[in-house]
Amino acid sequence: MANHQQIELVEKHIVPLLNKALRLSEYLPGIFTSISSRKGIKKAIKKGLIKVDGKTGQTGDWIKGGESISLYRESRINKNLLVELPIHVFYEDDDLAVVRKPAGITVSGNKRRTIEHALPSNLKPSPQCDALPIPQAIHRLDYPTSGVLLIGKTSGAVIALNQLFEQQKIEKEYIAVSIGEMPKSGTIETPVDNKKAKTTYQVLETVKSERFGCLNLLEINIETGRRHQIRIHLAENGNPVLGDQNYGIEGKVLKGKGLYLHAISLKFIHPISNNRIEIRDDIPEKFKKIFPDCLI
Repeated sequence: MANHQQIELVEKHIVPLLNKALRLSEYLPGIFTSISSRKGIKKAIKKGLIKVDGKTGQTGDWIKGGESISLYRESRINKNLLVELPIHVFYEDDDLAVVRKPAGITVSGNKRRTIEHALPSNLKPSPQCDALPIPQAIHRLDYPTSGVLLIGKTSGAVIALNQLFEQQKIEKEYIAVSIGEMPKSGTIETPVDNKKAKTTYQVLETVKSERFGCLNLLEINIETGRRHQIRIHLAENGNPVLGDQNYGIEGKVLKGKGLYLHAISLKFIHPISNNRIEIRDDIPEKFKKIFPDCLI
């Protein structure tokens, strides 16, 4: 059975300030729970599975304090899982890519039909020494949600982009169609899964609806990325997303048209080139059918 070699992040460690600098091979034994022995550490370094500040670590690297050290492990991905699925690519270079995720497909997982399994047939192989055979999605969009998705093509880019997300330095904007009357703008900060969550919205346009009372076209920004955050927050606000099978109001769930939630833009500073990347998608056709005159 043919397989691709893949590496995945296992542990991350931030080095505290040290009294004296130590070689990487001297500092690491006992730091990671999954590999504690000196022999195991040296083997991982030799295989290129340890990164220091996003770069492949070497045995003799000096560690002084403040470095971010990541441990990876090898995994095997079945070639038979890869799929030929056309995906629109907004931007691509040797380190990362930005693609459009269609609605009705998962980003990753064990199923064959996923975005990640389709990436090798849509993206160019990276020539970088830490290139990933299967590029990795940096964040997630729900199965029924469509829109802009950020992809890492190298292990260094994956680490750096994850850090940007943790530091809230990647701006994501969504559009959605919600049901029912609501204020022109607002902020919802109800915890999701007992974790801090913040969603800010603005109503761009409202149309009357015989079935739903009214429908609103929303522009949405989130400061946190909890699972189903936008859908939960809008539902708790009494204005669920149109087509939401999980959080919709009974008797007012539109079926057969999918979820009216779309990740429309992504803005960030490229962690390798330091260029500003701004990607903006078009409004989906099903949104235009409700709001034909809206320009976003």
